Amino acid sequence: MEILCEKRLGQYPNNYQRVSNFQKVSKLQKKERAQQKLESESNRSKSEKEEDGHALSSEMRTKLSSKRVQNIHDVEFSRDQSNPKKRRSASIKKRRSEDDCFSNEFEEDEETMFLVKARSRKRIRNSDSVMTERNSDDAREKNYESRNGNMCTGSKERCSPINVKGNVEDRLKCHQCMKKKFVVVPCTKCKKKMYCIQCIKQWYPHLEEEEVSMLCPFCRRNCNCNVCLHSSGMIKTSKRDIPSHEKIHHLQYLICSLLPYLKQICEEQTKEMEIEANIQRKPYSEIEVQQTICYNDERIFCNHCATSIVDLHRSCPTCSYELCLSCCEEIRKESLTSRGKMKFQYINKGYDYMHGGDPLPESCLLKTSKEHVKSFIKWSANGDGSVTCAPKEIGGCGECVLELRRILPLGWISSLEIKAGNLLEMFRAQPTNFKHKCTGKSMKIFRRAASRVDCDDNDLYCPSSRDSLLEEERLHFQKCWTNGEPVIVRDVLEQTAGLSWEPMVIWRALCESVDLDISSKMSEMKAIDCLAGCEVEIKTREFFQGYMEGRTYYNFWPEMLKLKDWPPSNKFEDFLPRHCDEFIRALPFQEYTDPRSGLLNLAVKLPPGVLKPDLGPKTYIGYGLAKELGRGDSVTKLHCDMSDAVNILTHTAEVVLSDKQRSAIATLKERHRAQDWKERLDREESSCPTEKLVHSNGEDMEVLEIADMSKHPSDFDGKIEMSKSDIEGATCPGFSTEQETEETGGSALWDIFRREDVPQLEAYLRKHANEFRHTYCSPVEQVVHPIHDQSFYLTLEHKRKLKEEFGVEPWTFVQRLGEAVFIPAGCPHQVRNLKSCTKVAVDFVSPENVHECLRLTEEFRQLPINHKAREDKLEIKKMIIYAVDQAITDLEALVSTHN
Repeated sequence: MEILCEKRLGQYPNNYQRVSNFQKVSKLQKKERAQQKLESESNRSKSEKEEDGHALSSEMRTKLSSKRVQNIHDVEFSRDQSNPKKRRSASIKKRRSEDDCFSNEFEEDEETMFLVKARSRKRIRNSDSVMTERNSDDAREKNYESRNGNMCTGSKERCSPINVKGNVEDRLKCHQCMKKKFVVVPCTKCKKKMYCIQCIKQWYPHLEEEEVSMLCPFCRRNCNCNVCLHSSGMIKTSKRDIPSHEKIHHLQYLICSLLPYLKQICEEQTKEMEIEANIQRKPYSEIEVQQTICYNDERIFCNHCATSIVDLHRSCPTCSYELCLSCCEEIRKESLTSRGKMKFQYINKGYDYMHGGDPLPESCLLKTSKEHVKSFIKWSANGDGSVTCAPKEIGGCGECVLELRRILPLGWISSLEIKAGNLLEMFRAQPTNFKHKCTGKSMKIFRRAASRVDCDDNDLYCPSSRDSLLEEERLHFQKCWTNGEPVIVRDVLEQTAGLSWEPMVIWRALCESVDLDISSKMSEMKAIDCLAGCEVEIKTREFFQGYMEGRTYYNFWPEMLKLKDWPPSNKFEDFLPRHCDEFIRALPFQEYTDPRSGLLNLAVKLPPGVLKPDLGPKTYIGYGLAKELGRGDSVTKLHCDMSDAVNILTHTAEVVLSDKQRSAIATLKERHRAQDWKERLDREESSCPTEKLVHSNGEDMEVLEIADMSKHPSDFDGKIEMSKSDIEGATCPGFSTEQETEETGGSALWDIFRREDVPQLEAYLRKHANEFRHTYCSPVEQVVHPIHDQSFYLTLEHKRKLKEEFGVEPWTFVQRLGEAVFIPAGCPHQVRNLKSCTKVAVDFVSPENVHECLRLTEEFRQLPINHKAREDKLEIKKMIIYAVDQAITDLEALVSTHN
């Protein structure tokens, strides 16, 4: 077997022409081959004449056969030297039949052949050790690596791709595809890994072959082969080692921040114990509370409000109906609110209706059931404070008196409070005093996001990821975070190894997953159609093709699809361990955000075995378009998360509209406007039948809408082209037009509202609810909670009206590739993709925003029974208790070691 090394031809910068250099075999080489042939024949004749009579071993036969084949090949090669052009074509034809990549990557002409002859080099013969290990694949691969390493280190030039001439078995194995190829690029650093040309172009387009030769993807820690993608622990996720004195400071700060909430929990339980003492007519100290059996892999929820039960609660001995302490208190105060059921269901009025046409005739005959049952059922406490089980109408038996039960050891929470107080008194710890002011910072680390009058929070803190490691920046982050302000961190992907976040790489990793249930389902997926607001089934390859190139309906209206929480599992770390490590490595302010070991992240303080909430990481992949469509945009509608969150934009792809699409969009927008105007007037006529506002004829309707558009600018949802001055007055300079979006290189448009503006925001949404559309593009007709319903997206026009009517303006900014957006708990927000985007997000619970988590928990428990946001998935009270306990344990251990 012989190896041919080639240099890159400088005359072909775009295409690397790979051709074989064929030279005439020297007389000395011919003589050596002839001698080897005679020796092999002689050895064979001797072995045949042995007295044993036994046959040659299979290993020797393989060696001899291989030598004979190679000698024959050498003879044929020497015969064809008289016609090098013909020999070259035959050789290429043979290799193309054995390897697919040659069919696409090798182009040759007369000029190339001339240059090859001029720059030709002698072939390098391999060592004789190759023949001794040919029966073992592992040994042969080891020999190839050793030989390639010697070749690379022996040359002062950059190592070139290796061409292998010989049998199919003699090809080199690519580390990426694990297939044997004729042309590979070996790494001069590790001298072990090598990558074929096809894999480099397909999976590492940002790397040139010379760069791979100098430092391969495996050495760069961003190899995305299947083996590496399913390997964890390849990188250190923590950016720095926190010294002991800093850990002590963080733990003191955590205990000091959580102690007030722990006291509230203790007071609530003490009050219930006093009521129980009155019911049993015993002293407080003699009260014994029976323990409820609760396994680590289950949660106990209140049957009435669906709030998670942490410790003390009341339970029915007959029907096991369980009630939280908050509901017990409301029953005693006779302030318990009914938890009715939502019965509203949107009707599919047809495809044409969603594009501005008429609804299907049969859909007009159907009536939507939008009744929100709020029937009040009398449920009051007894004179001694005891509570009877809930009436049968709402799930109880209505007979037995509820008994007090506990989950945790009796008195453990109160003793924890005392221990935490004593520890803080010993340290005399106080909350961190923020001495760093925004005015002392360079304006380069701030980004203009609002234009509110007489406000000092229009600029958002926007440090670089590298600066986030500094103590001064962490203190500034804490100041902004305590005030409930979002934070944008730039260049977070620069702190990583550069693993590819391209959706096809993630998909390939999932297809090769060890979990057969996941890998078998990867050929198809369920995506959300943003126009209809419902799920559609689509082949995975077609979805990602649309992600890169775009998709349209038959009328050329852009089809926007998105995936939420993909892959469909809460085990992102198990299925994509390498990407999970890469994401954690990219996280800024890891004291807060690290989902494994963040010192100030309450979510990681839960002990092993206790059921933990699913806080991520989670992947969100969706299409996007810079132009606001007004209907069917790729958006995450207005909502409010129960906890803090950080969202990193890891990959983007821009889709450019054709002139035909732009023309179709403009025409369809006119139909949408006419449909909005007509339906709005129809609703007004139904509410005021005596007033005739317009003609009922469809043609007259359209003419009236076009003629009077200038007179009713506020009645069109996102349809008005605004000047730049209007945009600056509405939100923030430079984030609202397609041209400005392209200039800033942004990919996702964010609107985050302040906590103090939530009441006015809710009032606006209730007032203008009929101007919004939701599922199947039907108008929103029922509002239970304007934010938690997740039925609204405020277009540019709605944000302008919101500021005019209520004086409310969000922080509006564009997220760029590689930026992390921090969203404080309690801040309503919405997002629109300006490009196809892949985002990865993780939730965390910071001590600064525990009060917001508690407030949201109280809001969610007031929602109807079947509301999608009602369940208490965070269990914030449980986090507070275990976080204080773990912080005390860690602090005592650090102090003893430090002393």
